[in-house]
Amino acid sequence: MARYLRPQTLDQALAALQAEPGLRVIAGGTDVYPALGDAAARAHLLDITGLTDLRGVHTGDDGLRIGALASWTDVQRAALAPGYRALQQAGREVGSVQIQNAGTVAGNVVNASPAADGTVALMALDAQVEIAGPQGSRRVPLSDFVTGVRRVALAPGELVVGLHLPPAPGRSAFLKLGARRYLVISIVMVAAHVACDDQGAITRASVAVGACSPVARRLPGLEAALVGARRADLAQVVSGDLVQGLAPISDVRAGADYRADAVPVLIRRALAAAMEDMG
Repeated sequence: MARYLRPQTLDQALAALQAEPGLRVIAGGTDVYPALGDAAARAHLLDITGLTDLRGVHTGDDGLRIGALASWTDVQRAALAPGYRALQQAGREVGSVQIQNAGTVAGNVVNASPAADGTVALMALDAQVEIAGPQGSRRVPLSDFVTGVRRVALAPGELVVGLHLPPAPGRSAFLKLGARRYLVISIVMVAAHVACDDQGAITRASVAVGACSPVARRLPGLEAALVGARRADLAQVVSGDLVQGLAPISDVRAGADYRADAVPVLIRRALAAAMEDMG
């Protein structure tokens, strides 16, 4: 018989996971239930929605904390600095409004889809994943947490309890290319975060690309080349040879060559959007 557990404390949730490592964790359920399909009626589920301490979006001197139960709507409604704008823009691209109301930011990460909109924005903003388990809590950089398609660095008995983003001076932007404007899986997506000096020259840049490799990727070579560039320089600086480490595939949405050609275009547009009105 299927088991359905709804703990009221984190300790209860961790104890249940230790006793039954095969439990499927449910927060918003917008990824889990479609993946289970007809098997949902037979699945053993751990519903963490009773863990009220995992709700909310909180800002402070050390940056931004997104609880594991915070929805995309929660993030969009939060009063965040312009540096976090890419994350709010990504949230508006996650399915329908109903999905955004139910789906959690942390769940989008744990689902580990190569086309997860949230992962790209979070990666560009240097997010860390907070994990609780039998050995205590730990933080893992998002770039190390998502290890492959539908694979994450969670040990048996561990649970994601939040996401942490450092302070984000400057501005950021997220862009997504799909076969239509809304309710679409990405062909390519890009998030860019930049800080500029008073003359509009970039002093720090981070760029992440998704849907063009098994996991989202930062582009450190391009980020280094962007330092000192101004908005007018983007067409020259963002060249194809600096977009390395990606492995686009051909599928029903687009061909690999099309994806490869689209990446630098979207990067330039995302950077330009982030740099608008700066300097």
